[in-house]
This record gives sequence, C-alpha cells and structure tokens, in this order.
Amino acid sequence: MGVEAVDQRMPQTGPQGPALAAMPTALALVECATPAALRACGSRLLRDSLGLAWVECLFVEGSGRWLGRDHGEARLDCDDFRHPYAHAIRRGAPLTLGVAEARTRLDHPDFQAQVAALPGALGLQVRPLRALDGQREWLGALALAADTETLAGLADNAGFAAFEALLCRLWARLARSQGERQRSAALRESLAKLNDGARRQGLAERLAEDLLGDSAAMQHLRSQVIRAAETQLAVLLQGQTGTGKDCVARAIHRFSSRAEGPFMAINCAAIPESLLESELFGHAKGAFSGADQARVGLIGQADGGTLFLDEIGDMPLALQAKLLRVLESGRYRPLGASDERCADLRLVAATHQPLRERIRDQRFRADLYYRLGQFPLSLPPLGERREDIAILAQAFVADFCAREGRDEVGITPAALRQLRQRDYPGNVRELKNLVDYACAMSPPGADLEAAALPAEASEAGEPAAETPLAAPSVAVDDLRQALRDFEAELIRQRLRYFDGNRALAAESLGVPKRTLAHKCRLLEVDAP
Repeated sequence: MGVEAVDQRMPQTGPQGPALAAMPTALALVECATPAALRACGSRLLRDSLGLAWVECLFVEGSGRWLGRDHGEARLDCDDFRHPYAHAIRRGAPLTLGVAEARTRLDHPDFQAQVAALPGALGLQVRPLRALDGQREWLGALALAADTETLAGLADNAGFAAFEALLCRLWARLARSQGERQRSAALRESLAKLNDGARRQGLAERLAEDLLGDSAAMQHLRSQVIRAAETQLAVLLQGQTGTGKDCVARAIHRFSSRAEGPFMAINCAAIPESLLESELFGHAKGAFSGADQARVGLIGQADGGTLFLDEIGDMPLALQAKLLRVLESGRYRPLGASDERCADLRLVAATHQPLRERIRDQRFRADLYYRLGQFPLSLPPLGERREDIAILAQAFVADFCAREGRDEVGITPAALRQLRQRDYPGNVRELKNLVDYACAMSPPGADLEAAALPAEASEAGEPAAETPLAAPSVAVDDLRQALRDFEAELIRQRLRYFDGNRALAAESLGVPKRTLAHKCRLLEVDAP
C-alpha cells in the first residue's frame, strides 16, 4: 500500500487533534496520589468540561455500610432509602430524578443539605461506582446536577463512559494500594511495639540487678522505671521510709539518655535551712560571711545530668519557689551573683510525707507539687512483697561478706523463715540492718542462723517479753515427740528473749552452752 493510501485512511488532524484531546484529562486523573485527590480532581474535571451545576463524589467506607464525604463529617447509611444513593447502589444502575422531586420524596437531612442550594428545575443523577475487575467491590457514588437534556446525553457519551471507567480503575488501584500501605504500616507498628516491648523487657531484666525482687510489685516498678527513664519528665518518688527511693533515682538516671552526665543528690531534711540554698544554687565570692570563694551549687553541677532531691517535703517554702523557676525556665541565680545561669537537668524528687496534706497545711506549694509529679512513682513497702525477702537477705549477706573481706556464706532456712515473719516499719533498710547485725554476730565462715538475728522489739529499745508456753494438748499420742516439741519451743523462746545469745540462754536454762548447742542441732532449733 502506498503512502498516499495510508494518508487517505488516517484522520487529517494535527498534534492537538481529537485523537489526543482527552490526554490532559487522563493525565490529571493518573497523577492523583490518593483516592480523595482522585475524587476531587474527577469532580472538578466533570464540572468544567460538561458544564454541570453540581458534582460530588462520595466514597464507601471500609465496612461497606456507609457513604462518606471528603468535605464534612456526614455519613449516609447505604441501607437508608431516605437518600438517593442507597437506591442507586441497591439497583446497581444510575438513578435520575428532578431536584424538586428529590426534595419532596427523600427527606434525609444530610442529603437535603447537599441539594438545598440547587434550583428545583435541574435534574439529579446518581451513578453507583464499583471496581471493574474481578473483585467488583463498591467504591462509591457520583452525584451530578444539570439540566435534564445534559443528563440524558450522558448515556450515549463515549467520552464520559471512558472517563467513568478510568476513574473507577484508578480509584480501585489507589484504594487497594492505600489499604496495603495501611496494613504494612500497621504491621510495622506492631513489630515496632513488639521490638520495643522486648527492648524494655531486656532493660527491666538488667534493672533487676539493682532493684531486687521477683514479686509482681517489683516487676511493675521496674517497668515503670524504664518508661520514666525514656522521658525527660520530672519524677516524683513516693513511698515509706527505707523503700529504696535513692536506688530507684539512680536507676532512672542510669537508664536515661543522661546516663553519661552527672548524678547529684542531696537530702533536703539533712541540711540546715540556712545552708540548703547555697548547697543547691551555689554562691558568689563574698555572698555571705565565710564565702571566701565562689562555689558551684548542685544545680550547676547537675547540668546535663540528673539532680535527686530526697525528702523534698522538708524543703522551705522560699526555696520551693526558686526551685519551681529552675524547672520552668532552666535558669537560676547563685547567692550574691548578679547574673543568671542556665542548667539543663532532669529532676527526680522523693518524699515519704503526704504532700497533699502539706499543701493543705500551706507547707508545700501546690504548683511545685504538680510540676514535680509529671511522672509519679509509688514504691511498694516490704510488707507488700514478702516473697522478695529471701532474695534481698541473701544479697545483703553477700554484700556484707564482700565489704568485710569474709568468705561467702549462706543463710539457713530457719533464719529466712524468721525474717519473713517479722514486721518491717523500716522496710528494706531495716531488713539490711538486721542482716548486717546477724552477719556481724555470726562466726566467720558460718551460715547466718536464726539465733544470730536480734529479737523483735515490742517497744522501741526494749526486748520482747517472753511469751508463756502453751499448755500441752490432751490429744498427745506420742509422748516422746511431744516432749521434743515442748523442749524445742522452750529453747526457741529463751533464745528469742536473749536476742539469740546462746550463752545467756543456756545459763537461764541451767545447762552448759555446749549442751544447748547440741540440743539445738538435735532438735533442729535454729530459729527463735
């Protein structure tokens, strides 16, 4: 076939002829990155190219039960036939009616608000949209308003049909891609949380070397300490005396991003009020009598690290106001200095006092309390985690041996039994003091026995009174065993009365010390 023949069969159009006229429209749709952008672009192109009075594209939500709008919070139930979208989706075909008719027959308030501004003489057409491939999921609905002739001509408009097909194909592809991205993001988030949880669990296990105990209370405390360490929030530690607030404060610093910085600590109750301000803020040379040289306070020394204020409930009110300013602005002024200085520090405060009561008594500032309590932590008393006593006692025995240069020893089951049965108003600190005393009273190389533990005092500074022995039971059926039990209990009580001193107990019972020791081994008496 010659060139002339080919030219006669090809349309005689230029580069901008009818064959390529629709390409800018297609390109505008293809370049949309999200379903929402595609709907907005498609509505604008239809309105501008066809001269429609109103165009809106609604989308079916993920559940398939609702139609939503990109502009506005209204949701239209797909099974609510008070609006035309439900009718069109149920039919699976376009629905055409007049705007005036729609206002009369369809009374859904959100739909009525959509068409309120349209002239009643216009026609309204709702076209359900669904994917064109095998899945055929519903995508949404296209609402058009124009004169009836324009709407009627859409049925035979090949360009409009191609536009609608392209819109549906792109919409389905973007929606599935977005759904896949959301699922991937959810998976990544889930994995991140899992990895984060594993990381925190690993840190909490490392923290168990400092905060001993396997009880649920201690496991929860360790997890809270790790979370507190991950933030820059001020931490307020509250708990009874002796619960280990200093150890918790150091652990927060150790596992924080400030671990390489300094850790400065001060007990606000142990420093006289006249010296506390200088200790905290420092002073300039000549600020007061005896200030022969300038001194950097703990706030300045803690720059880049952590400042631990123990017993903050005893801080004077005047200093509380100055501390609040440091927390709010990071600025402070040393005593006698003319210029302010900056300090970037993380504050951990501790108290055993009920601060809310002190606020009511006007002895503690409420604004400082709320600023300190950004991350509150409550430390459990030892009485609420008695299952940890054995771990703590063994650690204290090992610590004593290391400090005193002794060979490592253990602790007998009877001694552990007695330790578990005691009350601990002084909590972990009291337990440590008891173990240290018992270790000191025990011969080098010998396991810590119950007899080495001091008796539990009934009143401060007074030994416990000797409890009368219970009368023998009339149901005794083994005289020898009953006598052994009675003798063992008598020895236990006497040892308890004499704070575990076997020499005094033996003398009070009228037997030699060696005899008493033999009976203790024979009767397995190693606990008062």
